[in-house]
Amino acid sequence: MKHTISVLVENKFGVLARVAGLFSARGYNIASLAVSETLDPQISYMTIVVQAEDEKILEQIEKQLNKLIDVISVTDFTKREHVERELVLAKVNYSAKQKTQLEKLLNKFLAKVVQRKEDTAIIEAVGEQEQIRQLLEGLAKFGVKELVRTGKLAISA
Repeated sequence: MKHTISVLVENKFGVLARVAGLFSARGYNIASLAVSETLDPQISYMTIVVQAEDEKILEQIEKQLNKLIDVISVTDFTKREHVERELVLAKVNYSAKQKTQLEKLLNKFLAKVVQRKEDTAIIEAVGEQEQIRQLLEGLAKFGVKELVRTGKLAISA
């Protein structure tokens, strides 16, 4: 089961390494990690997605996170009401003949072209991970040249 965890931390050197180290020390790979400052530049917000079948070990990780001096709070969104989104930028092959077909696909997923050059278009989309997956399947028909993703972001509802 995938768990989405938020960790509010002091924005200091080495905090990210210590947090990530707790997961790797217990053999868990972080599937997604997004970190940024909050409204207060001295505090950062981490959204971590980890695949964990053993709930007890995940509880231990949460307890260990809470023991770190720089950690302010830990929230497991897995069983809580929350909103989650991911941002993706994709560079795809583009031609004038494909314009209508591409626009139809983008409208379906509320995505947009943020830059267009002679033979490429850069697409921006924000949505739930399943929506992003479906969009990328559709964009594959055009030929995806390059792809970057933020990973999951989550906030309590």
